[in-house]
Amino acid sequence: MTLKVAVQMDPIERINIRGDSTFALLLEAQQRGHAIAYYTPDRLALRGERVMAAVQPLKVRDQQGDHFTLGEPRRAELTEFDVVLLRQDPPFDLAYITTTHLLERIHPGTLVVNDPLAVRNAPEKMFVMEFPDLMPPTLITRDLAEIKAFREEHGDIVMKPLYGKGGEAVFRLAKEDLNFASLYDLFAVTFREQWVVQKFLPAVRDGDKRILLVDGEFAGAVNRVPAPDDLRSNMVRGGIPKETELSARDREICARIAKPLRERGLLFVGIDVIGGYLTEINVTSPTGIRAVKDLGGPDAAALIWDKIEAKRQR
Repeated sequence: MTLKVAVQMDPIERINIRGDSTFALLLEAQQRGHAIAYYTPDRLALRGERVMAAVQPLKVRDQQGDHFTLGEPRRAELTEFDVVLLRQDPPFDLAYITTTHLLERIHPGTLVVNDPLAVRNAPEKMFVMEFPDLMPPTLITRDLAEIKAFREEHGDIVMKPLYGKGGEAVFRLAKEDLNFASLYDLFAVTFREQWVVQKFLPAVRDGDKRILLVDGEFAGAVNRVPAPDDLRSNMVRGGIPKETELSARDREICARIAKPLRERGLLFVGIDVIGGYLTEINVTSPTGIRAVKDLGGPDAAALIWDKIEAKRQR
């Protein structure tokens, strides 16, 4: 089977191919003989009923510093393609949301991965709240009294923006930390929406497990251990990827969320688990494919394309 594939992503010249999951998906697509076209979100347009983009043919190579070749741009209707990979990174802002509205118009005639409606309705730190029994105690608010009461109950807490990414603006506040009022003021003027307040999990020192799910099925895992001087385990923040095994609790979490993921058309998802607690369900542009494979785990990129091809054969 040969598919016409368009990828909506961040500027390809800026990515770090050693850890980039989109690049892994493109390498696998090219190896299978699929024709790839590339565009960035700013090139999208809606003209009447037609969803258009200025696309360029793309060839990729697993060579640092020389990883792509682009052909001449042309204006194309996205319905020309069998598949569109929705792979730009957050922030999950109005610009991102607008692209989901546009892509929703071509799906599922053109298969968009992940389903743009589901992406819009399942931001990582909100979707996870549908499974409160799997999570640590969590509060979403910007109300000072609510946060004070939560802090009084749970002691050490973590505060982070609701639509943040890559570990940006994640703060731990100990029970007696005198910076609380100042941090509250900073968040209040910086973020218009509510933010996430969560009980601090000391187990984060042992790692934040990223588990990959493809069509609701386990597709590999990596334990991201934070640097000694940092709270955050994100690999872009210095987290160290290490091999890991799934615990019984991890498997319980995966089993619980599998059906909701499939029902929403969320084909590729990365969940975060700390000490047996589910903390995020990442659906916008999940990462971890290359780290899992480099550590001897499954090739999630191949599993994803197996599923995509099967869906296009129906």
